[in-house]
Amino acid sequence: MGTGTAELVNLLVLLGMGAVIPLGLTLIDEPGLARVRRLWPLAAVPGALSLWLPRGGPAAGCATLYALGTLALAARVPVRLARTRSTAPHEIAVLTALGTPSVAGLALVAERSGHRLLGFDLDILALTVPHFHYAGFTAALVAGLVCRASPTSAAARWAALSVPLGTLLVLAGYFVDDWAELAGAVVLTTGMWLIGLLTWRDLRLRTADRRTAALLGLASAVLAATMLLALWWALGEASGLPHPTLAWMAATHGVGNALGFALCSLLARRRLAEPADPGPLPHRHPEEALR
Repeated sequence: MGTGTAELVNLLVLLGMGAVIPLGLTLIDEPGLARVRRLWPLAAVPGALSLWLPRGGPAAGCATLYALGTLALAARVPVRLARTRSTAPHEIAVLTALGTPSVAGLALVAERSGHRLLGFDLDILALTVPHFHYAGFTAALVAGLVCRASPTSAAARWAALSVPLGTLLVLAGYFVDDWAELAGAVVLTTGMWLIGLLTWRDLRLRTADRRTAALLGLASAVLAATMLLALWWALGEASGLPHPTLAWMAATHGVGNALGFALCSLLARRRLAEPADPGPLPHRHPEEALR
């Protein structure tokens, strides 16, 4: 990656660390998670610092503190699973949201230390960090919220399953080949487009607050374009056909998903979830927080 692209990627990661994950965590009602939310700055601040330090010991040390924060989130996965004993689609999505930031954290430590983890190029490791903040954490969380809002909808259930599955398939594709990564991109894109469709068609129209509806509409519209770019890039990598460069993808797909989808989606859902409590009671708003 060129210097400009690397700086842009760092800014997207900074947004994920400092705003997207803390905001998303307010939408998950999980005993013990409140403490992690309160202490999150102790991970996010050194994590952000590591992005701007030269590769080496100090940067890797700061990144390690961030990785420990992501591992604290991942530690809630078995705890939540034991508590809920549920493998419903929306639960699979929230478990994915809690677990995937740890992949970003470990990739950050390796990249900041200059270590080619599992033989991966440092640029690939650097791009893995934002991918698992946005496709891993945010998309899975939003998919779970959509499914929670429409539990009888087959499309919503598929979105809640295909986003985690697609994210993991893309990760597996790193170890297999570009065609396997393309298959993961197809599954992930299908789920993301379903999120956008259900949000645009159902939730946006039911939302009385104009600002919230506008945020939801923007998030839905952005997904239509950004995930088409993801498919184009993955197809080009696998087939050798002309496709966007990484710099162009960071400036379009990356910025669009970070600002247009992730931030707008979470801000809208935070406005809809005051206080954040999903609860099963029929009078609650259908887009309240996951429980």
